[in-house]
Amino acid sequence: MRAYANKVMAELAAELGAGLVRLRKGYIDSAEALLEVLVDTREYPYEFIVFRLTGYHPGNNGLPDSLLSGASLKRDLPALILDLCDSFELASTDYDEPLHDLDALTRRFNVSGKTIQRWRDRGLVARRLLFPDGKRRVAFLESSVRRFVAARSQEINRSSQFTQMTAEEKDAVIRRARRMVDSAGARLSDVARRLAAHTGRAVETIRYTLRRHDIENPEQAIFPHLLSQIDEEEKASIYRAFLRGVSVQSLAQRCRRTRGSIYRIVNEMRAQQLMSRPITYIHNPEFDLPNASDAILNDPAAEWPPRAGAKPPKPPVGLPAYLQALYEMPLLNPEAERALFRKYNYLKYRSDKLRQEIDPAHVRTGKLKQIEKCLVQANVVKNQIIRANLRLVVSIAKKHVGGVQTLFELISDGNVSLMKAVEKFDYSRGNRFSTYASWAIIRNFARSVPRERYVMDRYSTGHEEVLDIAAGLRTYDSAEVSLSELRESIDSVLAQLSSMERSILVDHYGLDQGQPHKTLEQLGRSLGISKERVRQIEIQALSKLRDILHPQQADLMS
Repeated sequence: MRAYANKVMAELAAELGAGLVRLRKGYIDSAEALLEVLVDTREYPYEFIVFRLTGYHPGNNGLPDSLLSGASLKRDLPALILDLCDSFELASTDYDEPLHDLDALTRRFNVSGKTIQRWRDRGLVARRLLFPDGKRRVAFLESSVRRFVAARSQEINRSSQFTQMTAEEKDAVIRRARRMVDSAGARLSDVARRLAAHTGRAVETIRYTLRRHDIENPEQAIFPHLLSQIDEEEKASIYRAFLRGVSVQSLAQRCRRTRGSIYRIVNEMRAQQLMSRPITYIHNPEFDLPNASDAILNDPAAEWPPRAGAKPPKPPVGLPAYLQALYEMPLLNPEAERALFRKYNYLKYRSDKLRQEIDPAHVRTGKLKQIEKCLVQANVVKNQIIRANLRLVVSIAKKHVGGVQTLFELISDGNVSLMKAVEKFDYSRGNRFSTYASWAIIRNFARSVPRERYVMDRYSTGHEEVLDIAAGLRTYDSAEVSLSELRESIDSVLAQLSSMERSILVDHYGLDQGQPHKTLEQLGRSLGISKERVRQIEIQALSKLRDILHPQQADLMS
């Protein structure tokens, strides 16, 4: 069984492969026909996919209630076709039209097998068939080839213009590359670019030729360091340096790698963080509706506090400044409360759905940015809910003063209960959150366990600057998450800044573990610019972060 982007498609492939043999060829042909009508940006009900493949319309009778993106289905359906081909003896003679194996197709278009593989990734449908010689081989129907050629004629013509390099041409390229490395220590990307200009070949053709030579001749490798696999520790080191503001060009030179490989490592590390991070939410059926994004993310009731309306009440006389500030945020009305909880859970649901589409072998930057934006915006909404309910914690804490804990210790403990309640509250049941949160806070106070010292010890990290910046960005509350979770979330935001902006923020605020703060003047000297210019870049970077984190301005679904 091959890897699938959607678990339900893997289960469907197994189910169809275990069904009636006489129907499987029809399933394969239907899967190819379905590929022709899918649109990457649309989502399709699982029931629709089953109907298009089998002709059976089961309604909702026991089927998963799932929406599958067109992009993920375009990866899953070719895998389903090959799995079905492997499930029975489908012969080349079962088709009345001409078909071509891999060798025949490379000769027809004068391209390499690697180019054919790229075409398969881009939509050329392949089957695995039993040929008259008794061997099973990948084959392509003439109709499949014609459809692909019609859709990508320019790309195919470009590929066909390149002829295979002769042995003499390859030897000449290898000799020139070796001289360039021995004389100037050039990197693979530079060598490939210069030799491509000299020979008229594509850069990728030169790069592939040199890499293939090194793999086949490791003792005479031109770039022996590229033969060694980079370990996880080195990947983590490269990622940390990238977040500190070190440019990709500098990292490539330092590690003697291509810039493309550095970008792949950075994206791989970002994807690993996202894949390992738990994303929990309260699911609601309306999340699966076709217009869910517009209806939920653009709900005007979720804009809280409202831009216009009654002034917040004056705080009672005698309250400390911290408690007085709680009255600046108005209480949530029922409509706003429901809209905010719906938006909060939908953003995490959307993040989880997008995360399932990550292909570890081909991590895409755009997909990572979508997921990270959704997660950051979810935490912005969560903080809005928390801030609007902090007065509730104070009112309950005041009634429990007199035990071993002070008022502020009780408030701190109650805030933690409030945050946990936000995670578990199901808005669809029609209850008010204040009722649910009050029960959670009172139940926690009833235990009479002085946990404030534990909380203080847990967050005495020596990196309080990280917590301050996070609070300043209104992304996380320092009492809720661990330092590692907080750093991960800040890193995902910093990754969207330029290298100089990241470097200034990280060094000025001491975000790199174990590194001291640097003044603006020190940063200016190290970067070769004035102190005032450093200040301007820092202001610009912080402004970018606010734009990224602003819940109304972020384009989450682009």
